[in-house]
Amino acid sequence: MDNIRQLLGYATIDSRENYFRGAALVTDSRGIPTDFRYTEPVRPTKLERVLYGNALEVYLREDIILDNLLKAVEVKPSLWLLTDETLIIPTQKISRLPAVAIAVSARSPLEQSGQCEPTGESGVFMLQADNISAPLRITVSPENIPKISQLTQILTSFAEGMELIEPFSRVARALETVSESESKQ
Repeated sequence: MDNIRQLLGYATIDSRENYFRGAALVTDSRGIPTDFRYTEPVRPTKLERVLYGNALEVYLREDIILDNLLKAVEVKPSLWLLTDETLIIPTQKISRLPAVAIAVSARSPLEQSGQCEPTGESGVFMLQADNISAPLRITVSPENIPKISQLTQILTSFAEGMELIEPFSRVARALETVSESESKQ
């Protein structure tokens, strides 16, 4: 698959004890940023915590942060990567693009790059994205199970020029930098 025109999106929501904040990074096939967005911290009040109860976190993460974040991204990716499996369906609904939760596994490498195997869990696969690393744990929504071959082809193509998980650490560091700047003001 031609990855020259394709982009990967990385979306994350950071929830601390007092606030929630989201960030999205879109990169090209070499991991170079083409768009970066983040939200201001959302700090629910005591009254909001009482009124929303157990639904508060879902409401803030999906309806407030994720919705605003994904709509603000101007350079749309071919695929969103997430670390939180619970955000797959909301991300797809908001962005109208496929979303995959991705994580490093502790398994031994599979035989060849691009090899994808089901794990036995619905929608969960092991993908050997490159020739030397441990396979990645890939989780997709039920509607994207039939498209797993296409999605893993995109990921394998990108893995030729970049480390797929690494941009999440850049996003986390960027959010820390933004928080530090805000606390100095």
